[in-house]
Amino acid sequence: MSVSEDEELAVMKDWWQRNGKPLVAGGLLALVVVLGWQAWHRYQANQSQGASMLYQQLLETALTPSGQADTTRVAEISGKLKSEFGGTTYAQFGSLFVAKVAVDAGKLDDAAAELKAVSDKPANATLGEISRQRLARVLAAQNKTDDALKLLAGDAEKSFLASREELKGDLLVQLGRTDEAHAAYQKAKSALSEDAAVGGLQMKLDDLAKGDA
Repeated sequence: MSVSEDEELAVMKDWWQRNGKPLVAGGLLALVVVLGWQAWHRYQANQSQGASMLYQQLLETALTPSGQADTTRVAEISGKLKSEFGGTTYAQFGSLFVAKVAVDAGKLDDAAAELKAVSDKPANATLGEISRQRLARVLAAQNKTDDALKLLAGDAEKSFLASREELKGDLLVQLGRTDEAHAAYQKAKSALSEDAAVGGLQMKLDDLAKGDA
């Protein structure tokens, strides 16, 4: 081997020490990141599929001759949803279903507990608003209408503004605060299209107008 070849080999070894190992380490790190990302997506997909299957089973508990959900199966499946997929969208929709079953059975305290758990830490804004409005109705049924109104303070997102204001109007009517109820109904009506604003909401406004007459 010539001197120049020795020198070239030395330069190559020096380059490897300074650059080769970091490049390999960086390549390995990139590979680990990619594989980890793929594994995470697979895990997420499996989680979503598992939660979806349990939620479907939960809904199927109502497929009985009477149309009433099997409360034993509801408790079993909802408990599994919460323990294995707590905080996910499916688990929280499951809680909304459990709350409905509780209301049907006259167990308002149980329904309120389910709905409060979702409204306190919703998986998304839609679930937060749905659970809040349903909780307000349950509280009103428990003669806690003032507490129900506090839940609905402020404005909702545009897509939920009409339903929230109509609900506020209903609660205010219960409290005998008809002027405020009328304003809430009008706000709800303004948030709807002309076609959608007719019907039940208009009847409520007409009933208040008759009461003032």
